[in-house]
Amino acid sequence: MITDFREARARLAGKRRSSADKLVGLPEAAALVHDGDVIGVGGCLYSRTPMAALFEILRGSPRDLTLARSLTCYEAELFLVRGAVSTIVTSWMGIGIPWGISKILRHYVEGGSAAYQEWSHLGMGLRFQAAAMGLPYLPTTSMLGSDLVRVNDVRVADDPFTGQPLCLVPALYPDVALIHVHRADPGGDSQISGYPFMDREIAAAAQTVIVTAEEIVSPDEIARTADATVIPGFLVDAVVQVPFGAFPHECYGRYEADFAHFDTYVQAAEQGPEGVERYLAEHLDAPGTFAGFLEQMGQDVLRAQTEKAARLVGG
Repeated sequence: MITDFREARARLAGKRRSSADKLVGLPEAAALVHDGDVIGVGGCLYSRTPMAALFEILRGSPRDLTLARSLTCYEAELFLVRGAVSTIVTSWMGIGIPWGISKILRHYVEGGSAAYQEWSHLGMGLRFQAAAMGLPYLPTTSMLGSDLVRVNDVRVADDPFTGQPLCLVPALYPDVALIHVHRADPGGDSQISGYPFMDREIAAAAQTVIVTAEEIVSPDEIARTADATVIPGFLVDAVVQVPFGAFPHECYGRYEADFAHFDTYVQAAEQGPEGVERYLAEHLDAPGTFAGFLEQMGQDVLRAQTEKAARLVGG
C-alpha cells in the first residue's frame, strides 16, 4: 500500500489516459488485479456492489489483497474464506441489522489471519478524496473523541485559524478500483442513476479502474446526458458489459436486492467458514461464470427483482 503521497501522485500522473475502446470480458478485466493489490470497491453495502467483477477476481485465487470500501457487505467474507484477503478497510462489515454483524470477519481477525482497519464513514470518504486530490491528508472533526483515533494511523493537530483540534486522515490510494454503473460507453465514460456514493473519488484515486456496466451505449447517448457522467472515460482502464452485474445486490432503478438469497447466505455463514465454503462451491465454483450464477438464480427471480425496482422508482 502506497503511503507517500508524492509517490502516489507520480504514479497517477504517469497513468496512460485514453478515450480508446476499452471493452473487454470479465476474465480480461479480472487479470488486471494482482496479488497484494489494494482494491477500492464502489457502491455501498448491498447497493451497486460490483459482484460480477468480485466473483471473477475470486476465481483467480488471488492472495494478500486489501479490500477498502465505505460500507462492506458479505462479499469480503467470501474473500476471507478463500484466503484472498489479508486486510479489510471499512466503516462497517455485514449485510445489515436484520442479519447481524459479520461473524466471519470476527473469526479471521480474532484468529490473527486477517486485519481489520475501522474508520468512520466520513473518514473513508475523505481518505479517497484526499488521494483523488493528490493530497497527503484531509482534516475533519470525524472520529475525534473516539478510539478510532487511537487505533488508526491518524494525527490530531490544532486548526491554525481557531486552535480547535482536528483529525488528519491520510490519503488512501487503491491499486485498483472496481465500480459498477448503470451505463457506459466503450471509452469508459460512465453514468450512475441515483446516489453515486464514493465512486467518483475511488476512481480518481486509483491507478487502475475497472468498470462493469448494466449496458454499453454509444458516446452520443452519453453526451446527450453528459451531466449524469460520474466517471470520465480517461480515468477508466477496462469496461465490461454485465447486465445484473451487482446481483444479488441491488442496482437502483434496475433491480432490487434479493433478501431471500441473503437469508440463504447467512444460514450458511452461521456454520462458520465451512458453511461459506459450501456456499462458494455451489454459487461460485459450480456455475463457473457469472452468467452461470445468474442462470442458477433463475429468470423468475431476476424478473421479480426488476419489477420491484421499477415500482419503487415509479416505472
